[in-house]
Amino acid sequence: MAIRSRQFRLRYPRFRTRPGLMPMGQMRPVVDKDNPENADYDWRVGEGEGNFILLGDRPTAGWNMIELGITHDQRSAAACITFDLGRGFERRHSIFLVIRRGKVSKRVCFVPYGTKRIRLEPLVGQQGQFRIDHFNFVWLTPRFAYGRMINRLAYADKRFQEVDEKAIVRSLKQEGKEEGISWKKLMGAYYEATFIHCAPETSYEYWQEHIEILREPSANKVARQQAQFQNPIELAVVLIPSGKEAQAAGDHHQLLESVRAITEQRYPHWHLYLAESLLEAHDGQTWADRVVARDGRIRRVTGGVGEAVKMACDPNGESCHYVMFVRVGDRLGLNSLFHIANHCQITPDAALIYGDEDIIDASGQRTAPNFKPHWNLDFLLATNYIGHAAAFAKDQLESRLQVFSREGGLELHRLLLELIVGVDETRIHHVPFVIYHNAEANRVSPERRIDESREAISAYVESVDPQAVVSPAGDKGCRIAWSVPEPAPLVSLLVPTRDRVEILKPCVDTLLALTSYPHYEVIILDNGSTCVETLAYMEAIENDPRVRVLRYDKPFNYSAINNFGVRHAKGSIIGLVNNDIEPINPDWLTEMVGHVCRPDIGCVGAKLYYPNDSVQHGGVILGLGGIAGHAHRFFPRAHPGYQNRLSLVQNLSAVTAACLLVRREVYDEVDGLNERDLTVAYNDVDFCLKVREKGYRNLWTPFAELYHHESISRGADDNPVKQARAKREVDYMRRHWREALQQDPAYNPNLTMSYEDFSLR
Repeated sequence: MAIRSRQFRLRYPRFRTRPGLMPMGQMRPVVDKDNPENADYDWRVGEGEGNFILLGDRPTAGWNMIELGITHDQRSAAACITFDLGRGFERRHSIFLVIRRGKVSKRVCFVPYGTKRIRLEPLVGQQGQFRIDHFNFVWLTPRFAYGRMINRLAYADKRFQEVDEKAIVRSLKQEGKEEGISWKKLMGAYYEATFIHCAPETSYEYWQEHIEILREPSANKVARQQAQFQNPIELAVVLIPSGKEAQAAGDHHQLLESVRAITEQRYPHWHLYLAESLLEAHDGQTWADRVVARDGRIRRVTGGVGEAVKMACDPNGESCHYVMFVRVGDRLGLNSLFHIANHCQITPDAALIYGDEDIIDASGQRTAPNFKPHWNLDFLLATNYIGHAAAFAKDQLESRLQVFSREGGLELHRLLLELIVGVDETRIHHVPFVIYHNAEANRVSPERRIDESREAISAYVESVDPQAVVSPAGDKGCRIAWSVPEPAPLVSLLVPTRDRVEILKPCVDTLLALTSYPHYEVIILDNGSTCVETLAYMEAIENDPRVRVLRYDKPFNYSAINNFGVRHAKGSIIGLVNNDIEPINPDWLTEMVGHVCRPDIGCVGAKLYYPNDSVQHGGVILGLGGIAGHAHRFFPRAHPGYQNRLSLVQNLSAVTAACLLVRREVYDEVDGLNERDLTVAYNDVDFCLKVREKGYRNLWTPFAELYHHESISRGADDNPVKQARAKREVDYMRRHWREALQQDPAYNPNLTMSYEDFSLR
């Protein structure tokens, strides 16, 4: 009877569910359908949250395939589906999909048992118009679902690439056994991480609960790895003033929190140095007596912080290898010292090891994650992006103790810039874990931060280029105007084109009328124009002594056309410029020339906008979308970018050739653009990577601004021949630059590879 009752309750799964939709929040129907701009869309989501509640039959609980097709007016978008299990819609029960315009996106998901309602957010964090073309839940057998998830891990998770399915399962089972987690749960979490779209400003808590918990090693894993260490390093931690001791006088709570975070470290080989002056400022002498008595690794130092630093760096003192400086009120993460020590097992000669950081607010919540790039000199010359989450090799500090001011404060930016003089960049390393939590109370004003950075940067630049000028870049950081050689070198701007005078004329006319740089030539590379108006314009514009027109009467090959132009160019600096570019600020070329003339710089890229003033190019990030994508694409023009990266000069692996400067000698050194394998796409990325291989730093500047009507002259890859060519170019990039595409040093492994918005991965 019990068996019969159980069988009666079991429900045969609905293999396909097509839910209805009820609009909620800021979701509104498009009413002015007669307007051609709105004809393709049914819904508009405004400022604030807009979503749908699913109506009708709910999908069968268990494994399902979601099929979602949306036509929208965004260049890229993400959708979010959230399940209500009876406690309302909680972000921890959300899943994400990458939405490609006009295509059906698919992904596996587990519909929880007991689901009461389901919510769909078609455009997460975006405003715009859209139409839902296709939306299904398809029930799956567990075996089929596991197979699809493993297939995705094989190409979307770099840990499992070039590994067969059985090896992936073995790896997951081994990791699950070590961590005490079901391998299927682990697989589901890694699969979800390939889709997740978490804005750093709003979804960091969700990321901590779902992603970080998988990436941070457990206590068991830390213990196992430490047992295998060869000659584990000793770390010294020096507590330094927060700069706000006056407000904290008599309050030792902040001091206690900082010390407790150190004593709770899972890595045991450390010493903590507490200066008496700091204890007095926080009324912590009595409390410190008890702490020192309990833990022999804590040292009280007579005098100020400078004396504590000298003791930590004393070659005749404790045999510490690295020194960290922690402000009172700030905290180290539980595994912070372990991550540094573990990295030293791989790179024992590191001069500097730094990690990621965030902020702890007044309620104790972690916010504002700062996921940093690997070593990035030009970004450090704009702002102290490294911060306090850094461990310095003791031998590098012994000769630099003067960076401590008389008040005992640390001139950190100055220390970092002094450190790189005489230190090979291969000895500077980044660990992609959040190892440092800044107290919100320790934030300094932008004015003070920029003043301190300006002094440090000016001291460094003085020894490199005495004519360079350092100035504030708003409240975001600093800008260096590097000197241009005298006489100004000739820049050859190459503009490939074919017909389309309505594009070419605004480009060339604006270049000639607006550019303030005194010494340049414009070379129009005509690839078989037949339009009478275009030919007449080119004939007329040649009357300007700054303009030449060269004929290239062969099939379109972007690389070959530009290589041809370089052979005929007279300039010592080559500028690759698309025919749909229009400069905005007169000194755009002066800014780029100042950078490209620096001997250690290779390619220099600019900040490009769509005609609607949204960002088209903030640099190129390797691996985005499979090969490469544009950083911060579609961000508003005034947006500072993630960690101010749209506002400051920085090194990047690649920049677009829509506007790129490079010295002719460097162009020739790498044999120019690849005209055999990359005739249309990715030739600029390939070129930049060849330049980087030669030891040059590629660079992007936001202070050269231009409009770019992206690819309107070439058109889309919308026929079988173009699509076959595009596939060949993708295959070449994956084959030739496979390792480089795995992890861009100008990016961070904790940031998404599916979107161009620096959301969390």
